[in-house]
Amino acid sequence: MDFSIFIRGMIIGFSIAAPVGPIGVLCIRRTLTEGRLSGFVSGLGAATADAVYGCIAGFGLTFISSFLIEQSQWFRLIGGGFLLYLGLRTFLAKTESIDGPDSIFIQRANLKGNYLSTFVLTLTNPLTILSFAAVFAGLGLGSTSSGNYLSALILVIGVFLGSCSWWFILSGVVGLFRQKLRPDSLIWVNRISGVIIIIFGITAIISLL
Repeated sequence: MDFSIFIRGMIIGFSIAAPVGPIGVLCIRRTLTEGRLSGFVSGLGAATADAVYGCIAGFGLTFISSFLIEQSQWFRLIGGGFLLYLGLRTFLAKTESIDGPDSIFIQRANLKGNYLSTFVLTLTNPLTILSFAAVFAGLGLGSTSSGNYLSALILVIGVFLGSCSWWFILSGVVGLFRQKLRPDSLIWVNRISGVIIIIFGITAIISLL
């Protein structure tokens, strides 16, 4: 295994995941209201979608990438609408009381739903594949030789693990502040996060005009 390609993949995955966007807001909000595992699983959905696009670019599946790029406006419209839905749902989300000496208000984690929501949301941005295609081309990967296919697979695994590393760090750091929040603060976390996500959704739809 070419360890240098693996390291490059981790750096690329970490760099792609690090900028704070709607996925980051969802991860932070879910970590604060549902726990670290919920936040990490949310990030894991985005990392999986990045790995899917990495595979499409790395293995030269041009018929898939061409279709996704041609239909990118529809995907962005769907993604913007999905963001509006998630934002509104987040804004209106209710909390429930947990009895105990350190009683707080939390939401029950839906790990499957958290994973699928960020996975689908990331997939609705097919232009991401252009970034991966450029990276693979720059590294001379994605051709028809089996050696390059193996290197592409190693790079995709690195991208996935690098992205996972960022979400693990983010959910871990944010989780340190969870127990310090008061019940009414968690309600405002939902409302502020909801507004931010709605703004991302509106921006995505306006960008199509």
